Amino acid sequence: MKIEQIYTGCLAQGAYYITSNGEAAIIDPLRDTQEYQERLQRDGVKLKYIIETHFHADFVSGHIDLSVATGAPILFGPGASTAYKSMATVDGQILPLGNVQLKILHTPGHTLESICILLIDENGKEKALFSGDTLFLGDVGRPDLAQKVGEYTQEDLAGMLYDSLMNKVMPLPNDIIIYPAHGAGSACGKNMMKETMDSLGHQKEMNYALNQPSKEAFVSAVLDGLSAPPAYFSAAVQLNKNGYKNLNTVLEEGLEPFTPEEVTQAVEGINALILDTRKNTEFHKGFIPGSINIGIDGGFAPWAGTLIKDVTQALIIVADTGREEEVVTRLSRVGFDNVIGYLDGGIDAWKNAGKEMDTVHRISPEEFAACVDCQTDTVIDIRNNTEYSNVHVENANCKPLADINNWMNDLQDDKHFFIHCAGGYRSMIAASILQARGIRNFTEIEGGMNAIKGTKIPMGI
Repeated sequence: MKIEQIYTGCLAQGAYYITSNGEAAIIDPLRDTQEYQERLQRDGVKLKYIIETHFHADFVSGHIDLSVATGAPILFGPGASTAYKSMATVDGQILPLGNVQLKILHTPGHTLESICILLIDENGKEKALFSGDTLFLGDVGRPDLAQKVGEYTQEDLAGMLYDSLMNKVMPLPNDIIIYPAHGAGSACGKNMMKETMDSLGHQKEMNYALNQPSKEAFVSAVLDGLSAPPAYFSAAVQLNKNGYKNLNTVLEEGLEPFTPEEVTQAVEGINALILDTRKNTEFHKGFIPGSINIGIDGGFAPWAGTLIKDVTQALIIVADTGREEEVVTRLSRVGFDNVIGYLDGGIDAWKNAGKEMDTVHRISPEEFAACVDCQTDTVIDIRNNTEYSNVHVENANCKPLADINNWMNDLQDDKHFFIHCAGGYRSMIAASILQARGIRNFTEIEGGMNAIKGTKIPMGI
């Protein structure tokens, strides 16, 4: 028997590849399935099951393409219904896999069809739990994503989650290894550890949600402090339920080279959005007016899904040469299937064509510290509330990037302000969005709070 965790850092997502005696199961695969197919071929095993722990909201799964490629069936939890061929399991169902068994534990709460998969080894020992979004390390799945008006409230779902954990998970042996679907950085929880596997016994000791004195206390603790889910979550759920384009088709369409003139025509003709994926250190020096900067080297796909409200939006990519396919692939993981092409030759092609360029006014932390205006001008900290509460520039306003489409409408046109984040990645995203909306009365601070702390700027806590 072999268990491989295939972890994708930019999504904080774990898929699992399990083999035993010539047979394999894959749990929660990503949309780009080539890696799984290569493992199957490498090991000379037959894929027997593709198991989804629930209808994912934060990424588009690869279950459909993987099933087409291998012939393996797609399995969901009890009550799941899809627009394509799949099977709904039942609570307690045993799935034989070579010399081991996979036992389905129905654990509603995060969603109604959520399951955990208990691995029982060759000797009948309960060995591992693939806990999906039911149990994370340090947290549990958020119970506000599957609400149905007039049927289930988030309090109802939190109560279901408590029952699932207490009745199905807590009675399991302490030495069982927990393999969750997500880790720190995922929007599916609020308090996740950076580690990607742990013993159940340790989680019983330290996980705040597993140590509440009552069901009522659990519901209150789990719901406290939940931020609004990213905009793309509902669209991703529907793609996972109803199906999506084959990834090869998405790549073929997205890797169409555009000349600068063709980019201009697409923006003017079909309102295409230019997504510039270069580093913020390069973007601010010169970019296509109206383009949005979300750097590929960061939390790229989740931020795209959070800030670009419509996954059907036509996109044109500006990328460093050779990274175009990576960009299109990572966008597809969160449901953006309408990339229509990329700027051939990158930003240099735009410059060489003599096209108009824009810049962001960026200053160093030292310039910020020496600036007399910074003592009176508004400072906007676009980190999240937790980061802000730890340390912030004295009198700065906390306005998280995820909410920019709301708070930027309240900005005063005639009053200058400064913006910063932790290191410059998020503040450059914000700067590009603000300028695309015609807001230019600001200065962005290079290096963010990480660099500002090294100056004499007064801090608040």
